[in-house]
Amino acid sequence: MHASPLEAWESFYVIVGSAGGALTGLQFVVLTLIGEAAAGRKDSISAFGSPNVVHFCAALLVAAILSAPWPALWQAGDAVAVCGALGVLYSIVVMRRARRQRGYAPVLEDWLWHAILPTLAYATLLVAGLTIERSSAQSLFCLGGAVLMLVFIGIHNAWDTVMYVTVQREPRDTRRR
Repeated sequence: MHASPLEAWESFYVIVGSAGGALTGLQFVVLTLIGEAAAGRKDSISAFGSPNVVHFCAALLVAAILSAPWPALWQAGDAVAVCGALGVLYSIVVMRRARRQRGYAPVLEDWLWHAILPTLAYATLLVAGLTIERSSAQSLFCLGGAVLMLVFIGIHNAWDTVMYVTVQREPRDTRRR
C-alpha cells in the first residue's frame, strides 16, 4: 500500500488549521471587546467583520478534511470542492451585504480584500478539489495556497474592521455629568 500524497502536507495543515482555529476564537474576543463601539453598525459588521470568522473556519475545516485518513484522494477532493462551492456562494452574499449596507462606503481595497480575493480562494478550493485525483501535486499546492490565502485575508480584514470601528468611534459627550 502506498502513502497518500496528503501525508506530506500533514504539518502544513496542522499549522494552518491551528491558526484558523485560534484566530476564530480571537475574532470573537475582539468583537466582544469592541461591541459597544460597533453598536449601530450591524450591517457594516455583517458585511465586513463576520466573513472573517467564516474565512478562518473555512481554513480550519479544509485543514481538518485534508488531515483525515480518507480511503481515496477523490473523496477528500469532493469534500473540499463542496467547501469551495459554499464559499463562492457565501462570497456572493457578502458582496450583496457590502453593497446594501450604508454605514461605510467601500473603496477598491475593500472590494479586493472582502470580495475578490475570498471568491478567488474559494473558487480555487472548488476547482482544486475537483481535480485532485487527476493532478494531485498541482491541486495540493493550489489547495495549500487557497487555505493560506483565507487565513491572511481573515487577518487583514479583521485588522481592517478593528481599525475602522476604533478609529471611527464617535467621541463621547464630555458634557455629561
